[in-house]
Amino acid sequence: MVEVFKTNVTDRQQANILIREIHLAFSNYKANFDLEDCDNILRIECNSANICIDYILSLLNEFGFYAEVLPDEIVDGMALMFKQ
Repeated sequence: MVEVFKTNVTDRQQANILIREIHLAFSNYKANFDLEDCDNILRIECNSANICIDYILSLLNEFGFYAEVLPDEIVDGMALMFKQ
């Protein structure tokens, strides 16, 4: 499973701290930031379980950051295709 979050994290050092905190809480998560993207993307991947979205949102909030889940555009596009 993969979740992608839009964030307001812009500093690489802060991003690294957040990644470390995510990995401490969930050792089976692979997390990374794309701070070059206009949405300052946080991407989390986990092959063995669902991603705990509420925890991630709460963690970023504890550090003073905002995050929201970005919708899966492929799934939305397929759903739109089936509606036609």
